[in-house]
Formats: sequence, structure tokens, C-alpha cells
Amino acid sequence: MLEILYRDDDLIAINKPHGLLVHKSPIAADASEFAVQLLRDQIGMKVFPVHRLDRKTAGVLLFALNTETNQLLQKAFMERQVNKSYLAFVRGYTAVEGAIDYALTDEKGRTKEALTRFKTLQQFELGLPSGKFSTARYSLVEVNPETGRMHQIRKHFAHIFHPIIGDRPHGCNKQNKLFLDHFDMNTMLLHAEKLSFIHPYSGEMIEISAKIQSEFQRILNLFEQPIL
Repeated sequence: MLEILYRDDDLIAINKPHGLLVHKSPIAADASEFAVQLLRDQIGMKVFPVHRLDRKTAGVLLFALNTETNQLLQKAFMERQVNKSYLAFVRGYTAVEGAIDYALTDEKGRTKEALTRFKTLQQFELGLPSGKFSTARYSLVEVNPETGRMHQIRKHFAHIFHPIIGDRPHGCNKQNKLFLDHFDMNTMLLHAEKLSFIHPYSGEMIEISAKIQSEFQRILNLFEQPIL
């Protein structure tokens, strides 16, 4: 059963697990389960995904329960009226806070502005050699993308040399192998923690939060001594 975070007459939100596709895709022919179908079967109603999360990204995924609401909320996302907050576990020590202003090119060759703000929550050190260093360093960051380009957060953190652990193809193969070999971890450590927006009918501020999934939590539990 999918974890339902919020529901009213027009909207429903779930905490999407890592590895679950939002809907069928020709680039993931191996998948047999999809959030759209699972949620539809669970609640017995047609659902419309208002936005997207990557297959390996977990967290808040919002659906409309009718076409009118779907159109209104997609417009709100396009017009940047929805605030999005993520958690990411990345390689290296990130700055206390920062902004990544770096245009991205989509699959059709179109280059568009892209802006991601972040704040470091914790920093960790692992007593395992990493490249030329005797230890491996990591950061847990809160991420607020102000635009919504495909793979924006993943590409932006790779751009500043702090790739997300478990990311492929934008991440660090050596770090991904380290986590697989030492921790049996093959998950991308990116979590959509929160969405906030004005309800299209009531005018209320809606804030939907999702706890990190068990695999993300397991990795954080391994790093018991934050040093920030």
C-alpha cells in the first residue's frame, strides 16, 4: 500500500518509494509497477500526476483527482507558485548555504535557465579512504529548486562537484561503488521532503511533508556523529 500523506476532494499526495516510476515509460521497460496505477487501484479513482519525480527519488508526489484541478496545479508549478524542498546526501563538504545558477540543456537540445538554492544541515566523515584522501566526507543538504528542469538537482550538484550518492549517470561511480560494497546500498539519496502551495479552490496554504524512506534513514543512522 502506498503511504497517503494528504487527501481532499480534489487532491491526493503520497510518499513515493525509491525505485517506483510515476507512470509507464519507454526508457524503463523493465518496470511492472507504477505510482499512477497503484494509487488508482488503491483508492478506486482515476488520478492525474501533477508533477514528476525521478524513479530513484522518493518523497512527496502530488496527484489531482480531476482534470480541472490537474490543469490548475500544473499551471501553478509552471509559474513557480509551488515551493519544493528536498533532502540530498552528497559527496564532500558543501558550503553553509549557496545558490547554483547554471542553465541546463534538455533532451531536445533546448537550454533553459535553472536555479537551485541549498543549505547544509549536517556534515559527516567516514573513516574509509576516498581517492587521495584518507577519509570520505559527506553532507546532508536541504535543497530548494526554484525552477523545475529535468534532473535539475542531480545535474546541479554534480556541476559543483558534490554529486548525490547513488546517482547514475550524474554521480560519482567510485562513491556509488563504495556505498554498494560497504553498506549494500544502491539507492539514490534524494528525497522530496515538502511541497507547499495555495489550494486552487479554498485559497488555503497547503503544506505536505514526507518522512525519508527506510533506506535513506538507514544510511543516516550509520553516520551517528555529525561534525557540523
